[in-house]
Parts: sequence; C-alpha cells; structure tokens
Amino acid sequence: MSAPEVFQLSLGPLTGVAFGPDRSQVAVSPNNNEVQIYSRGSGDSWDLQTTLAEHDKLITAISWAPQTNRIVTCSQDRNAYVWTPTPTGEWKPALVLLRLNRAATCVKWSPREDKFAVGSGARAIAVCSFDEENNWWVSKHIKKPLRSTVLSIDWHPNNVLLAAGTTDAKAIVFSAFIKGIDSKPEGTVWGDRLPFNTICGEFKAPNGGWVHDVAFSPSGNALAYVSHDSAVNVVYPTGAGEAPVQLTVRTQTLPYLTLTWTAEDQLIAAGHDCQPTVFAGTANGWTFSHSLDDPSQSGSRGLTPTATGTPRAGAPGRLNNEAFNLFKQADSRGQAKPALPGGLGSTAAGVTPVGADGSLLTVHQNSITWVEPYEWAQNGDVAKVTTAGKDGRLVIWNVAGKGLASRMGSLNI
Repeated sequence: MSAPEVFQLSLGPLTGVAFGPDRSQVAVSPNNNEVQIYSRGSGDSWDLQTTLAEHDKLITAISWAPQTNRIVTCSQDRNAYVWTPTPTGEWKPALVLLRLNRAATCVKWSPREDKFAVGSGARAIAVCSFDEENNWWVSKHIKKPLRSTVLSIDWHPNNVLLAAGTTDAKAIVFSAFIKGIDSKPEGTVWGDRLPFNTICGEFKAPNGGWVHDVAFSPSGNALAYVSHDSAVNVVYPTGAGEAPVQLTVRTQTLPYLTLTWTAEDQLIAAGHDCQPTVFAGTANGWTFSHSLDDPSQSGSRGLTPTATGTPRAGAPGRLNNEAFNLFKQADSRGQAKPALPGGLGSTAAGVTPVGADGSLLTVHQNSITWVEPYEWAQNGDVAKVTTAGKDGRLVIWNVAGKGLASRMGSLNI
C-alpha cells in the first residue's frame, strides 16, 4: 500500500474542510471565522490563494458543490453564506437567513445542488433553496421530533431524504421534499409517501452515546452512523410494517467522530483514535477489517511538502522526558505500561500505538474529525479518501491494502 500524502495546513484544528470539484483546490477553516482556499501548486505543495471573511464567529462546516462550484459555509454566528465564483477569480457571498437562535453545526449540499441543509443547536434543521423571484436563499425548518443538537447530516442519492445524527443518541431519516424544487421521487426502501418533515426512520444508539456522524450507502438502501459509545451501526430498512435490521459493531477504540462509505459493502470510520479504520459487511453482518494507518512507517515518516511551513515541535524542556510522557500516557490514554520495545507500541485494536517517547505513531497526531472520498476507481468504488483533524493535518489515503489487519486482532464484536 502506498504511503499517504500528508500536509500540515494549520498549527491548530481544522473545523471545516471541503475539496473543489477537480481536487486542485481545498477550502479549510483554521478554527476561526475565516475560510482559506488553497491551490495545489507544482509538486506537492498547497499555496494559499484567497481568504473568505464574512462570518464573525467560528466556522463550523464547509460544503463545496462539485458541479455548480459554489461553496456554502455555516458558523456559530447562526448564519450561512453561499459563495459564488466570479469571472475575476473572486468569490461573491450571499447571506442565508437561517432563522436559527443557536449555532449552526453542519452543512451539506444536496446531490443535485439545488438546495442544502444546515444542522444546528436550535433543535432544528434548515433546508435552504433559492427563491428565483426574490433572488435570495430561503429556509424551511425540520423540527419534529428533534429534541437536541444536530451534529451531522447526509443526503440520500434521491435528493429528497435527509439523515441527521443528534446528541440525544438518535439517527433520524426525514423527508426534505420541497414543492417547486423537487419532482416526485420514486419509492425507496425508506417509503413512498414523502411530504416535508415525514419521519422515514428513527434509530437509537445501542448504549445511548451522541451520534457524531451519519452516512447513506452509495445506493441509499442502508444508513451507517457512529456514536460516542465507540460503536459503528449499519441500518437496513426492510419495508413498511417490518422492523429494520440494525447491525452493530462494538469496538474497544476511542469513539469515532466521522465516517464515509467507500463501496456498498465497505465503510471507513475515524475519530479520537487518530487512525482511519475500515469495516466491511452486508445485511448479514458487519465486522472490522483493517486500519489504513501503519505505525511501523508513521513514526519516522515526514510530511509531504507543506503549505504553511514545518510541523509543530515537541514539548520543550522538562515536559518532554520519559517520566512525564509515561504519566501522560497513563492519564490521557489509559496506558499503565511503557511502550513496547522496537518503537511500535501496542497495535491492538482500541489502543493507538505510542512510541517510547510518548508520541503517537499514527500519521494524525490528534483526533480525526473529517473523512470524505477523494478519488474513485473505474468501477465507482472509492479508491482514495482524505482526512483532517485537530492536528491541522490534511491526509490523503489509498484505500487498497491491508495495513494493520494482521496486527489488530483483539476486537470484540
């Protein structure tokens, strides 16, 4: 398996990431109220091209439409902006009044790019579409049965159904049908009658953890979600009047924060364990497959030439010694024993490998908060994925290969 491409775009967390249509540009928010757009220059460097600054509070999410080339951003200031490129190379913002009284938490364009959805802390999802007559973006709210903050959203391929993950441990599938925008969709396994705000499915995390992310399968016939109980859940609806099949893979890892499907029978989840892991299965059962990260290489691997300089240095002075790092491992990662000889640490599932000096032997040095497809194979499956996280790194991974499969065997399912 080829080594991942690693870029240090920020010294702090990346709170929003989205790639342009041809992957030659990427928009990121370095944990503030600005969006920085980088272009891939000669070689492997990323060069800052422009900065979008209209929000006045932290940007929480970015979505870049691949066909219309428009960017939508949302923020803790309770607003969203749609950014449209101009012939001069600038980006023209259009304010979207979401009518929310709490922060916007997530945003995503629909597959046809004629509307987008914004999750929030206001126990509501704003579904936004463009009003041609008045030349502005209008929003329509999904409220029932939401009773808590919406952490994640994802669109069904039919452009009508919308899934949401919430902090009251639920994954819910709604209809986001808007008259005048959507044509009547064909029936799906989620139902046939789909007026706006119809509940097509409601699922509870097995142990009550926050649902951090949700994602429809490529066909839309299955829904996966990850929750704070360190479980990966896959739901298969079985038709009207029948209970859906919910399959749960319980892991010993730290909680997952994000996931994406790479094929109808494979998905990738990542989170606080700092490494993307692959799960495979069908309606008959799901299981852990392997990790995309390889600690035998990550510890000594340098960054791919970076966009913003060198990686951050280790802790100085007395905070960078063996005794302190041993205490830090015990306190923050629950490791009572020093790292194993050879510098590889423990590679059992659920324990992020740590070197003799206390540093992580994973490519990411902090929680992964975002994973998305990056490149597709000829058969339509995802060939590469990209991740970003709280360490400010952007990493491109090749999905092929077994990685840690032979080393990660102690997993309870």
